[in-house]
Amino acid sequence: MSITNAVASIADNVLDKFVVDKDLKEQLAHNLKIELIELDKAQIEVNKESAKSTNWFVAAARPSVLWICAFSLAVHYCILPVATWIAVVAGVNLQLEALEFDFSQLTTILLALLGMSSLRSVEKVKGVAR
Repeated sequence: MSITNAVASIADNVLDKFVVDKDLKEQLAHNLKIELIELDKAQIEVNKESAKSTNWFVAAARPSVLWICAFSLAVHYCILPVATWIAVVAGVNLQLEALEFDFSQLTTILLALLGMSSLRSVEKVKGVAR
């Protein structure tokens, strides 16, 4: 389920509780879905422009975040469990289980960066970006 559909579903639930008129409810839900689709289209255009940038800092920002997150997830969910298993089979105590991985920190950083980039995207769509 896309974020657009999730937001529309939540809005439908809210409209069901607070709007009595069926026609008005359908009109409001339709208008919201149209706006969400327009925002998705605008984000796609911003992503295209960002990817075309010749400035390495702009073009590599999102991929670098994705690579860091992918590397962190790979280490903690693939490499360390396999290394622990190999160590146990070999009879070596590496104490790899002592390494802690707080997934909430990773998601907090990732969502904050993506949120900030979406704010920048809104500025670009509205034409107020420098």
